[in-house]
Amino acid sequence: MDAADWDRKYEGRQLVYGEAPNATLVEVATTLKRGRALDLASGQGRNAIWLATRGWTVDAVDFSSVALTRANDVAASAPRSVRERLTWVHADVTQLSPSPNYDLVLMFYLHLPPDARRAAVTTAVSALKPDGILMILGHHSANIESGTGGPQEPEILYTPKDLASDIGSRLTIITAENRYRDVTGGTAVDALLLASRSALGSGTDRE
Repeated sequence: MDAADWDRKYEGRQLVYGEAPNATLVEVATTLKRGRALDLASGQGRNAIWLATRGWTVDAVDFSSVALTRANDVAASAPRSVRERLTWVHADVTQLSPSPNYDLVLMFYLHLPPDARRAAVTTAVSALKPDGILMILGHHSANIESGTGGPQEPEILYTPKDLASDIGSRLTIITAENRYRDVTGGTAVDALLLASRSALGSGTDRE
């Protein structure tokens, strides 16, 4: 899907993915010291807004201008202090050249062909501070056969092992594992990767 396709998707429904933040993000971020975050492919901003309410300063990037407008509308009801910590950026995440200014970089449910995915991962890695943390979460390749929902094109799905390979030796892998979500109609299978520039941990399950 290109930007126009995503614009049409977001125009069709007020909140495509709801207002609540991703549960895995909540689990991970509540253990982190707040700082500056970069949310790549932020959609309608549910995760960026939640981080801002927790005291994070967030740059949220998406190539759908409609999604960013919706995100700004949702954030409008938040206190001024929260709104001032949010910056909405209309851009293609595979073509960004961010400075290494971020304590946390998110890449959630961004599904691209492998070469484009690796370009997005490179963008994410380059944005990290020396002790920054990268968090990637998306639909697992196994989701087509043993899960529920998500894209049905195998080429744009991935496993934790794929993500770890994309990272290579540039970061220390903290977690690379499958995650499971209860959704309408069954259980969705996700791939999760946490990595850091510092040696905060070692790789775990890389299925």
